[in-house]
Amino acid sequence: MSDEIKQSEDEKMDRDDDGLDPALQKEIDEALGNMSIEDLADEGKPSARPRPLAPPGPGEGVRRGTVVAVQGDDIFVDMGLKDQGILPVEQFDGKDLPAEGHLVEFTVEGFDEDEGLWMLSREGAILAATWDTLRAGQAIEARVTGHNRGGLEMTISGIRAFMPVSQIERFGGVEDMSGYVGQKLACQVAKIDYGNENVILSRRALLDAQAEQAKAQLFETLQEGDVVTGTIRSIMPYGAFVDIGGADGLLHVRDMSHSRVEDPTEVVAEGQEVEVVVLKVDREEKKIALGLKQIAPDPWLGVEGRFPEDQIVTGRVTKLMDFGAFVELAEGLEGLIPISELTFERRVGHPREVVNEGDMVRVRVLSVDPERKRVSLSLKRAGEDPWIGASVRWPVDGIVEGNVTRIADFGAFVKLATGVEGLIHISELAENRVHSVHEVVREGQLVQAKVLSVDEEQRRMSLSIKQLAASPGYTGTTDEANSSKPKKRRKKPLKGGLD
Repeated sequence: MSDEIKQSEDEKMDRDDDGLDPALQKEIDEALGNMSIEDLADEGKPSARPRPLAPPGPGEGVRRGTVVAVQGDDIFVDMGLKDQGILPVEQFDGKDLPAEGHLVEFTVEGFDEDEGLWMLSREGAILAATWDTLRAGQAIEARVTGHNRGGLEMTISGIRAFMPVSQIERFGGVEDMSGYVGQKLACQVAKIDYGNENVILSRRALLDAQAEQAKAQLFETLQEGDVVTGTIRSIMPYGAFVDIGGADGLLHVRDMSHSRVEDPTEVVAEGQEVEVVVLKVDREEKKIALGLKQIAPDPWLGVEGRFPEDQIVTGRVTKLMDFGAFVELAEGLEGLIPISELTFERRVGHPREVVNEGDMVRVRVLSVDPERKRVSLSLKRAGEDPWIGASVRWPVDGIVEGNVTRIADFGAFVKLATGVEGLIHISELAENRVHSVHEVVREGQLVQAKVLSVDEEQRRMSLSIKQLAASPGYTGTTDEANSSKPKKRRKKPLKGGLD
C-alpha cells in the first residue's frame, strides 16, 4: 500500500475515533481482532515466501489448475487455496493454447516475490508424466536431435534417449545417419535406467514386429498366380530375395529371365522395384517362390513363324558344351548347333575349335520343336554346301586324289575338298587281306583312289585303292610313286644272326 493511501486511512480513523459510536467501535474491534487495516488488505495474497516443493521424481510435483486469463505471453492459472501462477504461452503449440476455464497440468519452478505469483512450467509436467508412464517394450514416437558414430541421439517429450545404429533399420547398419536428424520415428523402448535417466530405443524391434504381423496376414491372403510388386532385398548366386510387403520370396535364377542367366546381378540390383508373379506358396514352411520371366510373353509362342526351317538367321553363341554350341536367336530363345554341324572341313573334338562364347554367327534352321522348346541349327550349312553337285565333280569310276585325314579300325578317310571326305573301307585297301589300316596308309599320306559311290543327300562317298590298283596304268599311291625303289630283302641272314 502506498504512503499516500496509508496516510489517508490514518486520517480517516482519527476522525472516526473522535466521533464514533462506542457500540460500533466495539463491533469493529471484535471483527478486526489484533489485525490492522493494512493487514486486512493483504489477507488472501500469497505469502512472499514460497511453499516447499515436492521432491523431484517421475510423476511427482505435477499439479493441475484452471486458466483464469490469457494475456499476451502469459497464461494465468488458479492453483487453488488462493494461489495463482503464470505459464508461458510459448510452451504451447498455437492450436493447443488453452482458453479461460480449461484445466492445465504444470510443475512449480519458483516464486516471483515482486509479482506474488508462482512461476509454472508445462514442459516439466510433460516430462514428469512421461517418466511416470514410460515402460520397456512400449511403442512410442521420438524425435531425432543428432547422431554420433554409435547411433542416433533422440528425445521423448523432453527425455533424452539413444538408439544404437544396429537398431535403426531391420537389415544391417546405416552408413549415413544424417538423414534421420529432425525426423520423428516410431520406435520401441528397449531399456530404461531410472537411476541414470537413460533410455535406449529400438526402431528395428518395432519394424520386426510389424513385419511379422504383415507376414502372417500376407500368407493368409496370398495365392499362386498373384502378380505383386516387391523390392530386391538381397542377391545370392542362386537368385534374389524379394520383399513383397511383409514377407520375403525367393526369385530363383532360372525364373529371372527367359534368356540364360549366369549371374543374377545381370538382371536385378539390390533396392530395385520389380513386378513378379507368385509361383508357389508353402504356408507350413513359410516359403514363397516368385517368377520374373513369367511376367513377360513366352518367346517360344509362334516360334515356327519367326524361325521357319531352312531359314538363315543370326544369333549369339551363349554357351559351349561337349556336344555342341547354344546360340541365342532372340531374348529367351536359344537353339543348338550339334558338334557335327559346326564345319564341313574336319572332325571337331570340341566346339571351341570353331566358335567362342559371344561370337555372332549365321546359322541355318534345321528343325523347330515348340512343344519341347528346341531348335536345331547348323553353322556349316549356312554357307554353300560342298556336297551339292559332288556326284558330278567326282563321278563313279572316276580317279580322285587326296590326303588321308584320319584312320579308323574300319578304314581311312580321304579329304577331296573342303568339307568333302571319302571313305576307303579296309576291305578296299589292297588285294591281300589287311589286318590293320596302318599296314597300307598313314595319316597325311597323299593317295589315289577309284570312286565307287556318291550319296549327296547322306554326304557319303566310297573309294577304293584295291580296284584302282587293278586298273591299267596304276602306279600306286602318289607317295610311293615319288619315293625311291624299296630295298630288296636279304634272302640269307647276316653273319652274327642279325637280319
